[in-house]
Amino acid sequence: MSVGGETVLVTGGSGFVGSHLVRQLLERGYRVHTTVRSLGNEAKVAPLRAMAAQFPGTLELFEADLLAEGSFDAAMDGCRVVFHVASPFLMPEKIKDGRRDVVDPALTGTRNVLAGIERTPTVEKLVFTSTVGAIFGDYADVREMKDEILSEDYVNTTSTVENNPYHYAKTVAERAAWDAAHAQDRWRMVSVNPGLILGPSVTPASDSGSLFLLDELFKGYFFYGAPDFSFTVADVRDVASAHIAAAERPDAHGRYIVAATRMASFLDMSRALRQRFPRNYRLPAHGLPHWPVRILGPAFGLTQDYIRKHLGIRFAVDNRRGVEELGIHYRPLEETLVDHYVAWRELRKTR
Repeated sequence: MSVGGETVLVTGGSGFVGSHLVRQLLERGYRVHTTVRSLGNEAKVAPLRAMAAQFPGTLELFEADLLAEGSFDAAMDGCRVVFHVASPFLMPEKIKDGRRDVVDPALTGTRNVLAGIERTPTVEKLVFTSTVGAIFGDYADVREMKDEILSEDYVNTTSTVENNPYHYAKTVAERAAWDAAHAQDRWRMVSVNPGLILGPSVTPASDSGSLFLLDELFKGYFFYGAPDFSFTVADVRDVASAHIAAAERPDAHGRYIVAATRMASFLDMSRALRQRFPRNYRLPAHGLPHWPVRILGPAFGLTQDYIRKHLGIRFAVDNRRGVEELGIHYRPLEETLVDHYVAWRELRKTR
């Protein structure tokens, strides 16, 4: 794929992943169109305007609403690749209405982007930002997979609007995208399915759920002990690079898990950070037994069903397709966490 001056679209350019993707594309010589919900939101748009100043004439911002039909047409005009990144990611305890908060924006937004692609003959490839949550609903689901290893071969069948609405939203959105891709032969699709995305945020106003999750750890919510929850983890910079590789490599196809082979628990994260910041006594030094989590979890928005299907469960991740076909090189977890923490601390100084 030729890079020099080629125009691509990134939806959700002010988001956690989108902003890193925009920057990496600009650094590689692309002309980038990107959409934001409101050009009037200076807190979110300012980092993109700074990139536009750093790379003159190569970044153009457009206003677009996931729920508005035809909203992406202007931004998509003349683009050969569409990176559909825009979609709200909220932790379960932050979701008040599953359909309104995550399902409608994810599914309707995807359908609007797909309709725009159908109206834009220059588009040849869609790189779709999905999640490992479109592969499994609850951690307990992975126990039913071959050798209890997470791989791209499976599709989430257990999540609903009521139970794990974010995973459900991404599952139905990815399915809609694949259905559209298979129904025609002008453009092709590749899906990037990352785990929990961590790392430094380019946009201070990002409301990504992954940033909220570690916010609880950094603020000392788990000072008395880290609950035994683990996560499939990916660095935001590696996720952005995977998107570009999926676009540039002509043989890229299907779905690609982007996550380390080994899950990371809250305690793993805390220990890695304490090695670098030993005087931060807010970070837990020990794990928490399961029984207080089961008792107190509902007070923090965790249902007993969620606790039963996630607490203490770990599994291996098969990320070989991404490594071998996209050339992904994963940063060490410690680097991701330290960079995440330093960026978080700097952000708090500005507020």
